[in-house]
Amino acid sequence: MMNKARIILEDGSVFEGRSFGCKKSVSGEVVFSTGMTGYPESLTDPSYLGQILVMTYPLVGNYGVPERTVDKQGLCLYMESEKIHVQGLVVFDHSRLFSHWNARESLEQWLEEEQIPGVYDVDTRALAKLLREKGSMKGKIVVGEDDPLSIPFPDNTANNTAESISCREVITYQGNPGIKKVVLIDCGVKHNIIRILLSRGVTVIRVPWDHDFISMDYDGIFISNGPGDPTRYTATIAHLKKAMEGNKPICGVCMGNQVLGLAAGAQVIRMKYGHRGHNQPVQDMDTGRCYITSQNHGYALDPDTLGKDWGTMFINLNDGTNEGIRHRTKPFFSLQFHPEAASGPTDMVPVFDQFTEIL
Repeated sequence: MMNKARIILEDGSVFEGRSFGCKKSVSGEVVFSTGMTGYPESLTDPSYLGQILVMTYPLVGNYGVPERTVDKQGLCLYMESEKIHVQGLVVFDHSRLFSHWNARESLEQWLEEEQIPGVYDVDTRALAKLLREKGSMKGKIVVGEDDPLSIPFPDNTANNTAESISCREVITYQGNPGIKKVVLIDCGVKHNIIRILLSRGVTVIRVPWDHDFISMDYDGIFISNGPGDPTRYTATIAHLKKAMEGNKPICGVCMGNQVLGLAAGAQVIRMKYGHRGHNQPVQDMDTGRCYITSQNHGYALDPDTLGKDWGTMFINLNDGTNEGIRHRTKPFFSLQFHPEAASGPTDMVPVFDQFTEIL
């Protein structure tokens, strides 16, 4: 039986649909992504923690879900983390049949296994348009005859989400030859960041988001992506301020861009609906060249609050927001977009070469 389901937003808007996947009611921040493909990577992206994801592309699931296997270092081969992190998934339609050489099950089977609710037969075009006009909103998926009042909207004052998404202990991934060592601050890292760093021959030392790494033996620092409000990453920011007194290279991605900016004294702004998808154009401020990038964030640095020692590296060509910063004299830089893609365009993968070459 195809159960009825509703998406109820905090402004009172209601969108009707049908339930698939796990049949349960949840709440979260409702956001939309414009990616046409890459749902296995998106759903396992830790940056989506606590969010109900609306896919604007009308058909999702046609190539199924890959097997959940790991490599010899314990990294997922075809996902970006060990599990789904979204609160719920909203699509216009999901494919019950799938075809791909690596597919092991359907999207619905995967959602059922991981206890994640999905809603389909929803006017996702109208829903995305509303979110674009009014901004991302708190919302809830209410399945069947569940009482909407029994499902509270999420609390924005909840504890820093990095606490539940970061690793709990130091993990070392041995590179080949692995002579250079990079401390990776795990704010909710996607596995492809680790994969690409390892492919550059460095040893990656993954530390919890609040770990004091200053006394460790390392050649550079990499700050990962992650969910939530960057101002709550107070421990990360404090440790970066100490590290910035030295001259060892620092690179950040997504949340890493924001916390590095905060450590440098800048401020962040909450965006109306953020950037989530694979088609975000950014411009290199030095060369004028445009790149197409993968992104997933709801906050941005305010470039007007950057100190005189810092400059803007990239800007977003859709709305002019900051897409990267760099120090004018020290080897510190960060990017708001995802150079490792996974999923999305790989235009900016060479950024990892720029970082590892200066270690």
